[in-house]
Amino acid sequence: MHGGEERLCPRCGTPYAPGQEYCLECGLRLGVGAGPVARLSKAWRDRFGWYPGDWIWPVLLGLLVAVIGGAVAVVVADSGRGSGNTLVATHPGRPTQPVTPPQTATVALPTVPTGTPTSTGPPQTPTTPPPATTTAPAPGTLTAWPVDRTGYTVVLESIPANAGRSLAVERARAGSRAGLPQVGVLNSSLYSSLHPGYWVVFSGIYASSGRADAAAQAAKGKGFASAYSRQITR
Repeated sequence: MHGGEERLCPRCGTPYAPGQEYCLECGLRLGVGAGPVARLSKAWRDRFGWYPGDWIWPVLLGLLVAVIGGAVAVVVADSGRGSGNTLVATHPGRPTQPVTPPQTATVALPTVPTGTPTSTGPPQTPTTPPPATTTAPAPGTLTAWPVDRTGYTVVLESIPANAGRSLAVERARAGSRAGLPQVGVLNSSLYSSLHPGYWVVFSGIYASSGRADAAAQAAKGKGFASAYSRQITR
């Protein structure tokens, strides 16, 4: 070849023309151009006198990366085994004072003497009802004889029916004003124990003749001289 240095295939030594991409004898891709791979392939041929091909560079790069990665892993593992304790940062705090529980005051309760009655409920109220009070009728008020009542009374006066009931009522009020008890007027015709045809002025309603006799004596002392006791029966 003329006009420059003869170019030989780094694998088989077959000459090739400038700009030829592959060796026509062994098919090796020739290092043409001015890139990094071309410069590396030229340096390889100058150093060793042959060139295995461009595939060598990715292989060498991968091998280099693997070696570096393995070395880094070994260093990290060694540093991890060397520091077995974990350091924890703590912040200094304020010292705390011991808390003393508050004292409980003890109050002594008064002692109840033995035998003293104690009450556990509201005060008891007396169950006995108060005595009944009887209101005395006002002076001049007349009393009616109870229906179907048989008893004893004091006959103060007997006034004929033809004289009128008003006279009997007037005499009965006079006896009430004199202080005689339970003074009233009876129609003698309605009672079997009395003579019919009279307005009977009476005082008191008694259960026995003895009490009626005593009341008759009291009536005589109050102006009714003819007063006497009598049983009243329907």
